Amino acid sequence: MASPLVEQLQSWRQRILSLRNLKPILQIGWKTGPRVVLANISLRLVSALIPVAMLWVGRLIIDRVVSAANHTQPAPGSMWLLLGLEFGLALLNNLVWRAMDYYDVRLIDQFTRDISLRIMEHAARLDLQSFENPEFYDKLERARVQATDRAAMLKSLGQFLQQAVTFATLSAAVIAYSPWLLVSIILCILPSFVGESYFAFRGFDLAHALTPLKREMDYLRVLGSSKESAKELKIFNLGGFLRKRFDRLAREVIGRNRSLARTRLTWGFALGVIGSAGYYTAYAFLVFRALRGDMKVADLTFLAGALMGCTNQIQSLFSTFSNIADQTLFLGDLLAFFAVKPRVRSRAFALPAPRPIRDGFEFRNVSFHYPGSSRLILDNLNLRVGAGERIALVGENGQGKTTLVKLLSRLYDPTSGVIFLDGVDLRDYKLEDLYGEVGVIFQDFMRYDLPARENIAVGRIDQLREDGALWHAARQSRADEVLGKLPGELEQMLGRRFEGGVDLSGGEWQRFALARAYLRDAQVLILDEPTSALDAAAELEVFERFAELTVGRTVLLISHRFSTVRIADRIVVLERGRISEQGTHRQLIERGGRYADLFEMQASNYR
Repeated sequence: MASPLVEQLQSWRQRILSLRNLKPILQIGWKTGPRVVLANISLRLVSALIPVAMLWVGRLIIDRVVSAANHTQPAPGSMWLLLGLEFGLALLNNLVWRAMDYYDVRLIDQFTRDISLRIMEHAARLDLQSFENPEFYDKLERARVQATDRAAMLKSLGQFLQQAVTFATLSAAVIAYSPWLLVSIILCILPSFVGESYFAFRGFDLAHALTPLKREMDYLRVLGSSKESAKELKIFNLGGFLRKRFDRLAREVIGRNRSLARTRLTWGFALGVIGSAGYYTAYAFLVFRALRGDMKVADLTFLAGALMGCTNQIQSLFSTFSNIADQTLFLGDLLAFFAVKPRVRSRAFALPAPRPIRDGFEFRNVSFHYPGSSRLILDNLNLRVGAGERIALVGENGQGKTTLVKLLSRLYDPTSGVIFLDGVDLRDYKLEDLYGEVGVIFQDFMRYDLPARENIAVGRIDQLREDGALWHAARQSRADEVLGKLPGELEQMLGRRFEGGVDLSGGEWQRFALARAYLRDAQVLILDEPTSALDAAAELEVFERFAELTVGRTVLLISHRFSTVRIADRIVVLERGRISEQGTHRQLIERGGRYADLFEMQASNYR
């Protein structure tokens, strides 16, 4: 186990190295708004020079007052000019500070917007498997926090520049009188800086350690107060259980934070006393010199003010630098998120997706397992899907049906083996082109708390304002019947998240999901339990029109309802990641294999 000294040195090294994170963030900040950045810097430079200017004018005023008093003469006219100048400096300082606040707000708002957009853009490019990794979710959560919390670091950088310039001007005056006074003050403040740095490291480590707990708390908070869970919360009386679990986690987070804060309070006060003692020792020395007549009262006032300013600026510089260094440690999470690269991406010189598809897809010796698991979901699978063919995938849960269609739409790449489209490796096509040819509705389809227009148009967002196309897709999925009952029709807000929203039943939401798939007008249509939330009559009507709606399209249909899959051209039965049998409904029933057993088990429930 490393000694505390070694750990401290390692922490300092980590902190210094983390300053490299500033460069990319500064580049983003500059691109956010060059004019705003330049205005902010200029104002801070002006503000940094005002304190020493006011001290110097004050020294001149006091010098004239003392001189007039000693000679019992009226105050010279120049003194009133100096008072007017000091008043002008005070007004300028007030104006500059308010202008800095204005530009700080603008810079932080624009930075937060830009960095949030970058996070959204980058997340959209990442592999689906990334979102199924808990470690990635912790990283993503911290990156989201950085988008807002670390925006204030830009203000801290501006403050650091301002404090450095102010310190340089004030310390020049102190050094001119006695360099040792400045050195002694810096030495007295160093222990406080080191102590704050130590607790900053502790806070950073604690924040990392608490991320999974806080994410679980967020989940419990949503679970305990969302409409999706409200029914089961009441029926199963889960409210108390969830509150107790949340309270236990909250108490652990609060306890660990409180312990660190208590220790920081005690040591911070003790080390702060040393810094204050350094200043007042130097101040007492100046007073002593003035009492001996070695210094004018005006010089004492000027040097005392400069000394106080230096002390405050040194403390502020150390504190701001410490804060910036802390922020750069956290920025590592944001930059680490941006460093995650998708594995599923277009190759160099990728081909456009074929239109039309002529031969179809071929799975050749395809195996797949999810990252972090050695269990094969698909095991050396071979399958041909002809262009325009309608194939139903059947099998019990966990046999690889959904995984197969995710591989076909290239949300994943196979662990081994190759998938061909028209005889070309699927990975040789442009990814965006490929996605453009696939329309899909998964069993866990999204319910967008957006207007009905946008709920349909997300299937092909370039047709957002094409009312004819939206209504046509709605008619194909029977969502038009739902729209007809809504007061705002296409403009009606759906869901209860926002004011004026109307909630829908599960079946009605599913009709909108189907409408998105139909609007896409893709060559490949993937339907994963597309009618699971529909009643029997609605399901029958959808599938009576299924042949018409799928003309010219390659269709993969996943369903546990055998009344649905029997309309497919071919039924493929999956067991343990392999094809156990395939054929038409009649062929499979006559064969008396696994499909016939499953069909019989389901049919017996209706007898």
